[in-house]
Amino acid sequence: MSDRILIWGAGAIGGTAGAYLARAGHDVTLVDVVADHVARVRDHGLQITGPVDNFTIKVPAFTPDQVKGTWQHVYLAVKSQHTGAAATALKPHLSDDGYVLSLQNGLCELEIEKIVGRERTMGAFINYGADWHGPGEILYGNRGAVVLGELDGAMTPRLAALHAVMRDFEPEAIMTDRIFSYLWGKLAYASLLFAQALGQVGIADCLARPELLPLWRRLAGETLQVAAAQKIEPLGFNGFDPKAFMPGATEDDARRCVDAMVAFNRPNAKTHSGIWRDLAVRKRRTEVDFQIAPIAEIGARYGIACPALKNLVAMIHEIEDGKRPQEDANLNALLAAK
Repeated sequence: MSDRILIWGAGAIGGTAGAYLARAGHDVTLVDVVADHVARVRDHGLQITGPVDNFTIKVPAFTPDQVKGTWQHVYLAVKSQHTGAAATALKPHLSDDGYVLSLQNGLCELEIEKIVGRERTMGAFINYGADWHGPGEILYGNRGAVVLGELDGAMTPRLAALHAVMRDFEPEAIMTDRIFSYLWGKLAYASLLFAQALGQVGIADCLARPELLPLWRRLAGETLQVAAAQKIEPLGFNGFDPKAFMPGATEDDARRCVDAMVAFNRPNAKTHSGIWRDLAVRKRRTEVDFQIAPIAEIGARYGIACPALKNLVAMIHEIEDGKRPQEDANLNALLAAK
């Protein structure tokens, strides 16, 4: 069966999924704001490289001003800070009976539903690793969890149909009635990845630094406390177990979990987080104000102080603004900060 799918944002995440779905026979159209990337994909195909797979696939590609028509299935895969603008731009191309699927990090579904409506918004949690290396080329560094769900937890026919399609990309993709539990689990893990981006060593080597275990417990713990205040029980994935960082968990619990995360990340060709790449390679603003800062803002509504998360946000901003070098000593400074 072939589905018409519009993927808005053809970078690392959207481009990888789109290439696989197109190769599987689905009618995929890509949209991206980077004109030379679009031109390269349209004229020469989208190249997927790395240890998972190597192939090139021709896919129709357009910049937003070139798109015409409507689609029932729209996958949004832009950085979280661009969610509002992208959802507004794609809305005219979304059919009345269609939906927007968020292939993003953070709580972007809440922004999307404000623009297209809750009934036309679907959620996803993703943890596969990919990097945009240049026009027409994406490194697919490692497979990872893909979880799909309706925002209200209903197990609907359209969710089952979406799941069948996405298994053409990730065969182990699953459906859930608790999508926000996965999204909050990813936020807790993301706090560790934003910390990794303060320095230079990769994810596995950074997590494995034994002196930083108290920092991992503090960052993830604050996030999970905010989730608990909202009556959300975060779920784990790919070695990350939220229970290891919740109140009552021991240092040994956290250490075992960190060891499992290191084991998952160690073999991956994608050695550094996308946040690190934004700062070190692409020299652009990160998603910190749309992923980490909102945790502390939500926490404040419940009287929960999040000093470690606030300090992390401040340090990321200092690197973005050229006021702090991106070096491993920053993690020790974050650990020592009050």
